[in-house]
Amino acid sequence: MGNVKIPYYVVIKGRGYWRPTAKMRGLGFSMVCCGKDGPQAWALAQDWAERWRRFRTGADQAPVAVIDGKRTPDQAESAIVYPRGSLGEAFSRYRKLDAWSLAKKPATRDDWWRGWKRIKPFFADVRPSTVTLEQIDVWRAHVRDSAGVREAHRALKIWRALWKVAAAMKYCERDADPSLGLRNAAAAGRTQTWSEGEAVRLIKQAWRMGYRGLAAALAVMWDTQMSPVDVRTLVSGQRARDDSGATYFVRRREKTDQPIGGLLGCRSAALLDAYLADLGTELLPETPIFRTRGAATTGRGGRPWAPRPFTKDSMAEEFRAVRAALFGPHDDRQMLDIRRSGAVEAIAGEARAEQLSRAMGNTLSASNALFETYAPIELAPLRAVSEARRKGRAKRRDENG
Repeated sequence: MGNVKIPYYVVIKGRGYWRPTAKMRGLGFSMVCCGKDGPQAWALAQDWAERWRRFRTGADQAPVAVIDGKRTPDQAESAIVYPRGSLGEAFSRYRKLDAWSLAKKPATRDDWWRGWKRIKPFFADVRPSTVTLEQIDVWRAHVRDSAGVREAHRALKIWRALWKVAAAMKYCERDADPSLGLRNAAAAGRTQTWSEGEAVRLIKQAWRMGYRGLAAALAVMWDTQMSPVDVRTLVSGQRARDDSGATYFVRRREKTDQPIGGLLGCRSAALLDAYLADLGTELLPETPIFRTRGAATTGRGGRPWAPRPFTKDSMAEEFRAVRAALFGPHDDRQMLDIRRSGAVEAIAGEARAEQLSRAMGNTLSASNALFETYAPIELAPLRAVSEARRKGRAKRRDENG
């Protein structure tokens, strides 16, 4: 073979390797076996040399670049070299497109990563066109038995979406997806709800246990019917007051980007004010409102840390601690059930579908797209839903009493 000059490319016993330095390895660039020395090996080595160049010039992040102390799934995957023509290579190419980074919402990308976690061990390094229906059936059964029906449904849904992407890249034929021979049965939807009394007790228990950010977030969640992620990511600038002094929030949903609003009752508004006063600092408009409890130094030492904005995991962890303390370790209701509870109350109180759909920012009403065009967020429909919830709450209380 002729001599080629590719940065960090070496030939050992007839095989080519892209061999980074110790400093480069510390940044996540691993040694890559490029195969038999020749044009294909050179092309692969050149690709990795280009990745290193783009990192040095600031165009890309290193594979071990971190966010909040952890590698993101995308950053971890960037360090893996998949065989040419494989499903893993197709997924890697797809993530470089605007269709992934700009068109997909963060919640949708999270779904893809959860699905890819199940797909990767079985099919990442094979050509999609070689996968058979029998293999898909065995794989789905394994995911169902090890992780549950819900995860199996999600994994197969992402498989089908990824197959279409791979087909567009000429890795396979669009209509030859072997998974189409299976019915993708979804798990039964959740039906758990919280009553108003239980929600009030949760909020009080969280406040007494020192989880004051969680207590205020739960109060806002109960009154506004926003999802946990929408409440968790509320910032100070999204809070407003009307002429009568009522507190409300207006924002766009994290999942769908639909505009939503939520009106707070007097008790929740007072609790939110008490929590903000307890923070002892004025929040900037783009600063997240709700924060963790924090921790102080104990008698046995340890590093204290101040309250910090909630993450998905930290909010769920605090909620589980409060729920277990109040209702015992066997209660498995979740924060997302609060959103359903509000809808149940509003429906019982005879709220119209378009009012509820508008307040919740979803497609509960079939005409949601037109409704968005002709009915921007206003306080009137929010007040109508709040009033319907009060009526429905009283009706449910009488029926259950």
